[in-house]
Amino acid sequence: MSATVVPTPIAAAAPIGMNRARWMFACLCFVWGTTWLAMKVGIATVPPGVFAGLRWTVAGIVLLGIRRAAGEIVRPPPRLIGRLVIVSLLMVTLNQVIQLYGLKYITAGLAAVISSALTPIALLGFSVMLGQERFTPRQAGAIALGVVGVFVLFGPAALAGTLDLWQVIGALGVIIGCLCYSFGSVMARPMMRTLAPVQMAGLTDLIGGGILLAASLAVEPGAWEALSFDWGWKAWLGWLYLLVPGALISTTMYFLLVRDWGASKTGTYAFISPVIAVIVGCAWFDEKLDWGDLAGMVLMLAAAGLALRRRPAA
Repeated sequence: MSATVVPTPIAAAAPIGMNRARWMFACLCFVWGTTWLAMKVGIATVPPGVFAGLRWTVAGIVLLGIRRAAGEIVRPPPRLIGRLVIVSLLMVTLNQVIQLYGLKYITAGLAAVISSALTPIALLGFSVMLGQERFTPRQAGAIALGVVGVFVLFGPAALAGTLDLWQVIGALGVIIGCLCYSFGSVMARPMMRTLAPVQMAGLTDLIGGGILLAASLAVEPGAWEALSFDWGWKAWLGWLYLLVPGALISTTMYFLLVRDWGASKTGTYAFISPVIAVIVGCAWFDEKLDWGDLAGMVLMLAAAGLALRRRPAA
């Protein structure tokens, strides 16, 4: 295929309808609210670099293969390759390896506190910094309300103990990984004037996952042994869940929403996903829910509703 072939600009395509977008957002919140458990189970037996690198590499191959089979463009224009590699490194390679190693030393609850509180703030801050969005009082109110809800929900239990050095390092890993993902998301939005969301998801998954897998095999202890794939059924079940709904489906929907809604509004999934994680934990794992938990969930859902509320017509 000639390098002079350029995809049809995505700006010419009609945006997805509001109802369809809201269904996508709900699906995104549910899936990404249940992935912490799958990641925790997987990295208990598989080196994090191999576990995540294989997942994202396979996801990229599948997405681009589907697009290619449909006769659509797969290869990006040369002028976008440099930015695409940077976005892939931020959103997949660095985000995954840093966060997964951080997750080995802290609880999933503390990781949820950090990620849920930081993601919307970071997305909005980077969007404003790069001139993609304007800071509004409603956004400020939604973020403040959501952060309060996060800490009411998770803070007392997750931060009850005294943090040792490794827990501090683990928390810093989750923070850095979250910032990498947020900055990569904001950098990705201008490219979707040229790249379709499925193409964008497939390319970032393949590039980021391939780099992560290669680096893991080069330096990560136990990486080559993990290629025997004798992981056990729990790790395989977690990997498949992370691959299909967690990567193939959700990343495509995420890029669609970032394209049409902007990064900060889409990022309010981080206020809803922990609520779903709590509900799943209560339903499937007999976890207890007290009045403080309910208050936190109400605040976080109210924050998401405030951010997602349609603006009145001018």
